[in-house]
Amino acid sequence: MRLLAVLVLSMFSFLYASAQVQSSAYNLTLKALLSHSVPEVSVAQVKEMKDVLFVDAREWNEYKISHIVNAIFVGYERFEMNRLKSVDKSKEIVVYCSVGYRSEKISEKLKQAGFIHVSNLYGGIFEWVNQGNPVVDEKGKMTDHVHAYSKTWGVWLNSGVKVYDDK
Repeated sequence: MRLLAVLVLSMFSFLYASAQVQSSAYNLTLKALLSHSVPEVSVAQVKEMKDVLFVDAREWNEYKISHIVNAIFVGYERFEMNRLKSVDKSKEIVVYCSVGYRSEKISEKLKQAGFIHVSNLYGGIFEWVNQGNPVVDEKGKMTDHVHAYSKTWGVWLNSGVKVYDDK
């Protein structure tokens, strides 16, 4: 019985020791969805970081609706590593997408390419916006519009105006 209690507590601490999002249901979804193969940072943690470079691992139609200020677009389906060719490999990089799945995969590629300080934004741009942080459109103007990826995944975006296409 004591061993079972230790195992349960260990599992519980694993689930809640790393980055978190505000919604417990969203958090459980992310814990199951992600492989946790790269370091993860919460919105609160990334806001405490100094001189961080945001890398957007979504598709162009999502990026142009809105993105985190000064984020570099690299894409996902047609990932463009060359967009980071002038970035110092020791630079602090936080990769994000809608919820964190695609950005985790791009983070893995960056680590394999020799980038040292790469993290995945846990909860993605959805959590960034849910916590009241700014995003800008393709012209650099503040916006409340966010590409919600799909109606299925869009349920996790609780703030801003959901956009499902680029028209």
